[in-house]
Amino acid sequence: MQAVDSFEADFPAGAGLVLDGTPLPLTTPARIYVCGITPYDVTHLGHAATFVWADVLARVVRMAGTPTEVTRNVTDVDDVLTRTAVERDVAYDEFGLRQEFWFDRSMADLHVRPPDHAPHARHHVRHVIALARTLLATGHAYERDGTVYFRGAGVPGAAGLDRGTALRLAAEYGDEPDDPRRDDPFDVPLWKPSDGVHPAWPSPWGPGRPGWHAECAAMALASLGGVVDVLAGGADLAFPHHAYQSAMAAAATGAGLFARRGFRAGVVSVDGAKMAKSTGNLVLVQDLLGTASGAALRLLLLDRPWAQPWEFRTADVHVAARRLEELYVAAGRKPGSPAAVDAVRDALLTDLDVPSALGTALEAGGDAARLVIGTLALQ
Repeated sequence: MQAVDSFEADFPAGAGLVLDGTPLPLTTPARIYVCGITPYDVTHLGHAATFVWADVLARVVRMAGTPTEVTRNVTDVDDVLTRTAVERDVAYDEFGLRQEFWFDRSMADLHVRPPDHAPHARHHVRHVIALARTLLATGHAYERDGTVYFRGAGVPGAAGLDRGTALRLAAEYGDEPDDPRRDDPFDVPLWKPSDGVHPAWPSPWGPGRPGWHAECAAMALASLGGVVDVLAGGADLAFPHHAYQSAMAAAATGAGLFARRGFRAGVVSVDGAKMAKSTGNLVLVQDLLGTASGAALRLLLLDRPWAQPWEFRTADVHVAARRLEELYVAAGRKPGSPAAVDAVRDALLTDLDVPSALGTALEAGGDAARLVIGTLALQ
């Protein structure tokens, strides 16, 4: 009996997780790759929603008894970042580190646990070169005038997109489908030459820099291996970024897939438009922290289905703060019903159903409320 007790202590039984309506059996550790920031501007609520939800996913998996290994990258080799740094007369890497400092501060204020791995693109250039060489050797890429292109003709179809939509999104995200040097409009750079403005590293194809999608594929493979359990990010990254990142990694490993499941947080809007740096309709995390606690803002982001797009309203910050106070009061009650604790666990394990878990916790109080507070990091 003692041996069995010891085994259970060392290897707790993990409960089943349902994600996006489908059970996701987990290995140990569960490997989660979170597409991180491009550090060229301040952290807004749309960013925060993605990273808070990814943090909750990892916490719920750990609550179920399965350890996690989380990678959240920093894309600090990026043409937009470089242009912004040049405009501000700062070296691109120094500028990126400054912005990353403010991002990390916002994440700490929102109780987001630091990832196990935080790879930076500039430190993984050799992995991108290795990825490009592998894809060239297997026929999944070709080189032309110093650029190595990934063959992506099948990527839009695999992502469930028609040609017109895929072309629009590719152009919107800077993939230049009209580049005449490509064999197909959906081929994208794994490696590209650098001029005097952009940073450059030596490569078999001349001085250059990595392509965006290749950076994430290489950093994921270097930190977590061939296949991850969950690929997390914002819903706006589904295509082209996640689609190409996954296709590159799967082609390089021959595994047939990169992520067993996608996890993409719903887009946050303001006055009917997606919150984005390009539109300037940003609601900044640090500004909101002047009026509410990090825990209240965290609850504001979480008290809804994770994949659902939603509209930010200033009044909702105060609603979340009041709801958090009610949860604290509920947690001060007697232990309460074990059935309520089970109901909270089941809700969180079933598509991270925070609204249902929160409703049970507020009604039952006690241990159920304390479980919600602890698991969702609302203390």
